[in-house]
Order: sequence, then C-alpha cells, then structure tokens
Amino acid sequence: MLPQLTPFDGVLLVDKPARLTSHDVVDYIRRHFGFKKVGHCGTLDPAATGLLVIVLERATKLQDRLMSADKSYEGTMLLGITTDSQDADGKVLAKKPVPPLTGDDIEAVIAKFRGDIQQIPPMVSAKKIDGQTLYKLARKGKTVEREPRLVHIYDFRVLKIDLPRIEFRVTCTKGTYVRTLCYDIGELLGCGAHLAALRRTRSGKLDVQNAHRLEDLLKLKRDELVPLIIPVLKLLKPD
Repeated sequence: MLPQLTPFDGVLLVDKPARLTSHDVVDYIRRHFGFKKVGHCGTLDPAATGLLVIVLERATKLQDRLMSADKSYEGTMLLGITTDSQDADGKVLAKKPVPPLTGDDIEAVIAKFRGDIQQIPPMVSAKKIDGQTLYKLARKGKTVEREPRLVHIYDFRVLKIDLPRIEFRVTCTKGTYVRTLCYDIGELLGCGAHLAALRRTRSGKLDVQNAHRLEDLLKLKRDELVPLIIPVLKLLKPD
C-alpha cells in the first residue's frame, strides 16, 4: 500500500481535443491546478482525439504499468492518397485512382492484419533510434533504417465503407501505429491510403465515455477536481 496518499494521487481521464499534443494537455493540467508531477499514459498525435490517461502526483509511479495496456481506436482511412506522415497532416506523396472495391475485397486485406504483425515505425513519429527522435530527423529531410517491431491486433473490423473512405475499429497492443496500418492496407489494395481521423476509445479498462473535456476541466478549481480523479488504490485493485 502506498503511504500518505492524498485525493490528488490518481488518474484523470481527459477527452483530448484535436490540434493539441499530449504534452500540451499535461502542461495545461499541471499549470492550471498547480500539480508538481503530471504525466500521460500513451501519446496521441495532435490530430487525434479521445482518451488520454493523465497520472497525477504519486500516481505517476504507475505510468509505465498503465501505458502498457491494450488500446482501442475508431478511425477513418482515406484511400487513393499517401502522405509522408501516413496521416492527414503530412505532405501528399502520391495520388492514385481508387478501384471499385467490394466489401469482400477490403475484408480480405484487413484480415491479413489481425493477430501478430510486423510494423515499421513511420519516420514522422516520436520513436527514438540511437538517441535521435525520428520526426526531428524527418524535418531535416533525413530517413534512417527502422527495424520492424512486433505488435498484436486483437480485433480489426470495418464499420462503414463509403469509398474512398473506410471507417473502422481496432483493438491492439501498445505501440501500434494505426496510421501505418492504414498505409500498409492501402499498399495492398493498390491505391495507397492514409489515416484521415482517429479517436482513442479505450486504454485497458479505462473508457473514453468516462473522460472529461479539457475545456471543462480548466474551468474548475483544484478542489473541484477531486471527484473526477480515480484514486490510486482503486486502480491497483484486480478486475
């Protein structure tokens, strides 16, 4: 048991808005409420929205444990356009016509990405190689060799097809690049693709339905935040 816990030693679930980085959210929370220690459990790209698990004060000791949880997302891939970042924020690299794909055509390709798969991390990412952050190298026009990494896709299903858009839901291990999934699927479909929109819906047993909008949180005073914080001891209880 952790000694001398306070009501502020816990987890805050934030529904991250688009255009902010995960670090921006951490910074807003830290400065507005005067916390000494704040962290997050799994980066969301600036364009992505949804569940961002924020750890406060002593709960930052649980950061690695919570970060290792499996994640669920809902997203949209756009066929026919590839970008250097594999998402909508990147520079367009190529445009190709989208063939008249059927649902069975798309399902046959997506089925290849269930289970254990190897992914090559995109150059525009926060991953470090030899101490250098990839996206910083990419900004300088540099490309370095990246080793494939093993990830696991528990569930990957199509929600809606409205070509050139495909809406989907995916549940995967930590460290999975959903935009790389879209890129790789586009390559197999022969027309290319990128991730047009992404929303994280779950992280382990934590659900975005219980998350709070950042703008609403920043209207609160420090003591008013207490009822929204999930205590450390509750997080440590087995399911």
